[in-house]
This record gives sequence, structure tokens and C-alpha cells, in this order.
Amino acid sequence: MALIKDARPAWLVLANGQVLKGRSFGAQGTAIGEVVFTTGMTGYQETLTDPSYYGQIVTQTFPLIGNYGVNSQDYESAQSYVSGYIVREWCNAPSNFRSEDSIDHFLKRLGVIGLWGIDTRHLTRTLRETGVMNGAITTEDPADRLEELLAQVRAYAVTDAVKAVTCPERHTYTPENVRYRVVLMDFGYKRYIRKSLMNRGCEVIVVPASTTAEEIAAIAPDGIMLSNGPGDPAENVEIIAELRRIAALGIPMFGICLGHQLMALAMGAKTEKLKYGHRGANQPVIDLASGKTYVTSQNHGYAVVGESLDPAVGAVSHINANDKTCEGVRYTGVNAFTVQFHPEAHGGPLDTAYLFDEFSGRMDAYKEGK
Repeated sequence: MALIKDARPAWLVLANGQVLKGRSFGAQGTAIGEVVFTTGMTGYQETLTDPSYYGQIVTQTFPLIGNYGVNSQDYESAQSYVSGYIVREWCNAPSNFRSEDSIDHFLKRLGVIGLWGIDTRHLTRTLRETGVMNGAITTEDPADRLEELLAQVRAYAVTDAVKAVTCPERHTYTPENVRYRVVLMDFGYKRYIRKSLMNRGCEVIVVPASTTAEEIAAIAPDGIMLSNGPGDPAENVEIIAELRRIAALGIPMFGICLGHQLMALAMGAKTEKLKYGHRGANQPVIDLASGKTYVTSQNHGYAVVGESLDPAVGAVSHINANDKTCEGVRYTGVNAFTVQFHPEAHGGPLDTAYLFDEFSGRMDAYKEGK
């Protein structure tokens, strides 16, 4: 990479009192958030525009970020929802035939404060040992206001996350050859979920998270997709209550990430906060029906407690090969199945795309009255 000259200083202030000094890129100022790490080697543009990172300061464990630049095609949403961004090094001379700009300009354009030049291995180990914690990125020397800043950091909490990222009104996206009509409940959805549905002939009606069962029934969809999204799933009390009524419609439902968690809560199960979450493109997941292990893309800090699921309602279908947490549920009482990982996001193989095919099969059966 080319040398980066005259970089301004920047600091990371952690809730445990630790202060790490590095250098600034992206926007200037101070931002507070929950500090997390993600292990992906690529996909940084998708990470920065993923609504699931709302309220979080994201650390990349891979040491060099930005080498293939950014472009106008790989946005997962129209803006960035991260509170801040931390890397070991960033590349100011990207090389790729799709590259249109550098990550530095990208962050400036989106108003995201960046920090580079710290030991991200040390930070990752800290988060792995103690769990995710709050922090602040600042381009202003915190020495004279450290106690005040620490008080703000320790008091911070990610709240009303879904309300902050969901769309305010309905949008319809129609492919050339329509086979199905799908309602996509927007809890903070990634655009590639919509694209994956449209690639399978789905007319996609994106609706706000507050949409009611009556409103969905009036659309008369063939299927309902529950999207990913940010925050503590259990705080969405009204959405959870409405999902019970939506499930009672009998329309095929497919949930991803937060949608998976919300559906489980609606069906009487519990969720828990993980120590440092699953974030990256290399999470191994076992499909209990086939015994196969898939490498999946994930981004979440909470998980469904599999043991809390009533066997009469549904059964755990997938587990994480590392920590054995619940990665999927197939329901028996309602026409629904959900997964914690992102089957539409993949680092190469299309292994978990079979889940979209299963969704299509369920919609075919529903349309035929089976």
C-alpha cells in the first residue's frame, strides 16, 4: 500500500478505562457505540452499510482493509449505520476493475469516524476475553475530559434499533417474470436478501416493521420473509406479539438473523446475549437433518436458546459447530422455518442457497392449497 502521510491522531476509549491511540481516517469527531469485531477478509463495504451494525463500533480482525476499493453496486443499504470503524491498516491506492473510490473517501461521505494504526489483535483478544463492551472513537484528545467521556461510554446502550432502521413506508420491487408475491418485513434488511428473492421470481413488497397481520393479509402474499436487523430482539415487544398473529395466517414464513430470533420469541422461546457474538464470513453451521457442515456469513450478538423451544412448537434444525448455539428452527405448529445465518451472503459457494429453494417449495405448496 502507498504511504499515508500526515494522518491526524485518533483515540479509542473503552469502558474498562483503556485508551488506545491510533490515527484518523474517514470523518472527524466523537462517536460512542458497542465495540465488536468481525473476522471477514472481504466484504467491508457490505459491513459498513449493513443495518444490523446499528449502534456498533466495528473492528476488522483482518489487518489490511480497502485494497479493492469501494463501488456503487455493493451497498446493503443507502447509508451506514455503524457508529465507528477500526482497522489495523487501510489502503489508499486500491486496485480492482470495479473500484470507484477509496475507503477513506467512502467513510467521509457516509460520516463514519475511522481509527487505524492500533493493535487490532490486542483489541480482539480483549473483546474475546471480557466480551463486547462500549467504547468511543474520537479525533479530539480525550485526556482533559476522560472521566466525562467514560461516563458517557458506560451509560450507552443500543435501544430502539429496529425503529431506527426500518423503512417508513411500503416499497414494491418487481422482476421481469413474477412467480410469487413475497412480503419482506423490514427489521433492517440487507439489499441482497431482496435481490435473492427477485432472482427466484418473487415480487417483493418491503413493509415497515410495524406492519400488522391485517395489512399483510390484505396484500395476499404467497410468502413472508422476516429480515435481519440490529439490537436486542427481546425489546421488540409489539413486533413479537404481532408475529404471533401473522404466523396464524398460515402463509409460508422464512426468517433470517433477527427475523429468526423474533420468530422464536413469538413462539415462546428465549434469546440470550452472546459474549462476543458471531460476526464474519467463516462461521461453521451443522444442518442436523443432513449432518452436513456449511461455512456461513453471520452478524449477530444474540442467539435463540434452543432448549427453551417447546418441542410441540418446533425443533432446532441447525447448530453452530463452534459453540453449539441454535442456528435454525423448523416449526411444526406454523408454516415457518428460520435460520440465524445469512443464506443470501456467501464468500464463494452457494451451499445454503437451498433454503431459498425450500421457501419457494413451500410457496408452491401454499398456492396449490396443500
